Amino acid sequence: MMSTNDNGRARAAATGVNCVQCGASPATPAYAPFCSRRCADIDLHRWLTEGYAIPAAEDDETDDPFDDETSGRA
Repeated sequence: MMSTNDNGRARAAATGVNCVQCGASPATPAYAPFCSRRCADIDLHRWLTEGYAIPAAEDDETDDPFDDETSGRA
């Protein structure tokens, strides 16, 4: 049975999870899924400055109820 040491590093090493920000091995449970507070802060900064974005597909159809072409009124 493996015991944990230094904030659970043995447990993190057993799972084989690397830091999602820099790829360092292994990620520590204190900052999971990151290896350190620095990597966690980098990720937070990207979210707050809208560095991450989900691509959106533009629809050709319009949902405007006041558009004469789609409402049936001419």
